[in-house]
Amino acid sequence: MSLLHIAVLAPFIVALVVMLTYKLIGRVHTGWVILPVPVILFAYFLGLIPTIQGGEQVQAVLEWIPSLGINFTVYLDGLSLIFALLISGIGSLVVLYSIFYMDKKKEAVHRFYVYLLLFMGAMLGVVLSDNLMVLYGFWELTSISSFLLIAFWHHRDRSRYGALKSMLITVFGGLAMFAGFIMLYTMTGTFSVREIVANVGSISGEALFIPAMILILLGAFTKSAQFPFHIWLPDAMEAPTPVSAYLHSATMVKAGIYLVARFSPVFAGQAAWFWIIAITGLTTLIYASIRAIKQTDLKALLAFSTISQLGLIMSLLGLGSAAAYYGGGVDTLLYTKATTAAIFHLINHAIFKGALFMVVGIVDHETGTRDLRKLGGLMSLMPITFTVAVIGAFSMAGLPPFNGFLSKEMFFTAVLQASHMNFWNADTWGVLIPVVAWIASVFTFLYSMILVFRTFTGKFQPEKLEKKPHEAPLGMLIPPVILASLAIVFGLFPNLLSYSLIEPAMAAIHPGLLAGGDRFHVKIEMWHGWTAEIYMTIGIIVLGTVLYKLHGSVSVLNRPLSKRMTLNRLYDGGLRVLERGGKSLTSTYMTGSIRHYVMYIFVFFIAVLGGGLLLIDNIGFDMSAYAPMSFYEAVAILGLVIPVIALPFVRTRLMAIILTGAAGYMVTLFFVLFRAPDLALTQMVVETVSVMLFLLCFYHLPKLKREKVPMSLKWRNLLISVGVGAVVTLIALAASSGRAFESIADYFIKESYNSAGGKNIVNVILVDFRGFDTLLEITVLGIASLGIYALIKVDLGEGILGERDRYEGVYLPNSNDVILRTVSKVVIFIVVTFSWFLFNSGHHEPGGGFVGGLMTSAALVLLSMAFGMDMTRKIVPFEFRKVMATGLLIALLTGIGSFAFGAPFLSHSFGYFNLPLLGETELATAVIFDLGVYLAVVGVTMTIINSIGRDN
Repeated sequence: MSLLHIAVLAPFIVALVVMLTYKLIGRVHTGWVILPVPVILFAYFLGLIPTIQGGEQVQAVLEWIPSLGINFTVYLDGLSLIFALLISGIGSLVVLYSIFYMDKKKEAVHRFYVYLLLFMGAMLGVVLSDNLMVLYGFWELTSISSFLLIAFWHHRDRSRYGALKSMLITVFGGLAMFAGFIMLYTMTGTFSVREIVANVGSISGEALFIPAMILILLGAFTKSAQFPFHIWLPDAMEAPTPVSAYLHSATMVKAGIYLVARFSPVFAGQAAWFWIIAITGLTTLIYASIRAIKQTDLKALLAFSTISQLGLIMSLLGLGSAAAYYGGGVDTLLYTKATTAAIFHLINHAIFKGALFMVVGIVDHETGTRDLRKLGGLMSLMPITFTVAVIGAFSMAGLPPFNGFLSKEMFFTAVLQASHMNFWNADTWGVLIPVVAWIASVFTFLYSMILVFRTFTGKFQPEKLEKKPHEAPLGMLIPPVILASLAIVFGLFPNLLSYSLIEPAMAAIHPGLLAGGDRFHVKIEMWHGWTAEIYMTIGIIVLGTVLYKLHGSVSVLNRPLSKRMTLNRLYDGGLRVLERGGKSLTSTYMTGSIRHYVMYIFVFFIAVLGGGLLLIDNIGFDMSAYAPMSFYEAVAILGLVIPVIALPFVRTRLMAIILTGAAGYMVTLFFVLFRAPDLALTQMVVETVSVMLFLLCFYHLPKLKREKVPMSLKWRNLLISVGVGAVVTLIALAASSGRAFESIADYFIKESYNSAGGKNIVNVILVDFRGFDTLLEITVLGIASLGIYALIKVDLGEGILGERDRYEGVYLPNSNDVILRTVSKVVIFIVVTFSWFLFNSGHHEPGGGFVGGLMTSAALVLLSMAFGMDMTRKIVPFEFRKVMATGLLIALLTGIGSFAFGAPFLSHSFGYFNLPLLGETELATAVIFDLGVYLAVVGVTMTIINSIGRDN
């Protein structure tokens, strides 16, 4: 495993450690514990700047599912390096800031930092992944972790609303992006971004190329809050301010920018790419800048300003893509200035907007409000905060000598050049681009001045403040001061970034525009003479100052937009329609009758699979090669058919359970006859545990009442039953009579011992060849058991039962059977011993972790039946949910451990060693995985048993 992989995984590992050990940290603020993580990551990525600047790339591969082309491939070039530095650098400052912002005594700060680390790792995974499937996984993880962060104050309705809105919109875009990725794979046969870029010439004419482009852009636009998908970002401001400073200025909202930049080498040759991105970006820029000047909440103002700035960066990437489509020769280098401006402003925006969010957090923290109508006159009371606010706001407004001025001038240069490009139908249309850019910049200047001067100058109104304002503590001031200092340094010395970061990023975005060995030469200067850009800036300052003076008195400038026709109302109305429609549709079939639900499932089963058998060609039912039925098989079939036929006619639940169990045990006999001892063992134990579950469920049901069933209902049930049986029979016959491929059974027979060191083929398949399937299966079982626990333990008045009440009202069998209890004491010991024998022998003989876990569960069930569940709890003092989690963790870590040896996920190894007393002994890593399966099965089974067995 490379250092680059460790850099991505480190936040997740530390998050896991924090979850498990936060109670041991004691009085130390959790932020101090995790602060070294982003700091070390930032130092690591800083150390890679000379390597990337020299034209090299850092890459490493961990094989995940190589047969499907899904590998954990990390790739660091100039573009991903910028984002990695922003994620780790801004992340370090945000963690330091949050230590003083978040109250350890009043809030569960350990959860806050766990969510923050999850997000940090997910973002690093997005920008460093070369594999589309891995990138998508991290992409959606950013949506989930941001949902948790936005909803951190979950007791607030607006926090939950904002979190849900952000997740719904960004996940919708992520699913669209996923479809686009699948289309790219269909066209290229690879999930590697670099290989797709290399093959772009052969796929640009494919029918799926444009649809893939549009779907990927949907993912980018939703994540980067482009119009009309921007509506989630203002509501996300309900998150704690450190979250807003991190997610909504420097990282998450930039993920869409990254996606567009990363896929520019693939799609920039298409005119549609230029038009969609440029128009969307410019629309977002001017719309959000107008909305920003109408806000009275400081974070809402910053939210719309962020949307506006993201639109600016997106429009620059769109204009820069014109170089690939329309450019050539010298013009090509001129067109790419738009891309240069986009990269530079992306860095600048993260710096000044991060500082401004922290300033707003300080104002809110020290005054108790963010309402501009209540603020004013804070300059003398909070001089350091005011200074940082001036630097950040002036940089955002594009005033010299700050870094925002330079990137804003480059933006003007790009739009002026775009107006003269040769792809406009008429010169008039080209002029619109700089006009729109200039008007939006006027509003940018206006909301920047509102932010600073309405907050820190004017009349001081202490009676409207919840707290007596004063300067923030040093720990809250250091991060914004550092960012403000960078705004000045990069404004005065911009070429510190030009040669080290911007030039390598340009090479990553436009790899095909320069000849081999050449490189982009980026030089940024503060003064270019009396150019059109300077006059545009002067005009912005003059008009912006006039508008600022008129802002309070001219209603058109400060009056909110009409609430009748807004995108938010459209979103809310759409959700209501979906909710009502879903409720109306659901009410037609969710009758509360389990019989109806089973009927729906079976009818769907018959329609889909039965219809498939009719529609698919070349399906045969040849039975000529079948072996003749033996006498024992006929007897077993008779023993199976009798209880099944009798089952519908019995009148007591107990008899129904007995007959069901009898049918299950007859299936076990079939497995014995067909020489499948593993399946026989598993089936027998499953039947035993299932009977216990039935008994526990029926314990809570009212007394069975026989009602007269209409004949039509009986005929319907009969038809469905016959239909299911017929379809299953036909599927079995069709699967057995004709094979499109050679059976894989011979491969497992030959390789189970040679490749996995095991003679028990069934167990080897479960824990080695198909270990990934087994891992997912026990994960699903774990989730199901937790769902059962939650459903049963929910108390409508009080929520989940507390620890003290957990064992009150447990089901205690009314048994005084001395024989049962006496025999159980011996049998339980034998069964547990046998279960451990099955676990240890499973690699070569019948057994394994799954059946061993079921056997142990059966012993615990017997203990509960004989002595009551309260006694089980005393004898086995484990929280079985934790046992289940431990098993899942062991299984997962076993899979991850293969990475340390350069092998694909869940690869296993074995060898023979001379051990004391034991002599030559085989040791296999698959046994460790099997131990995880064993613990997970015990945990899952007993969680369900204990949940159902308690009388609620």
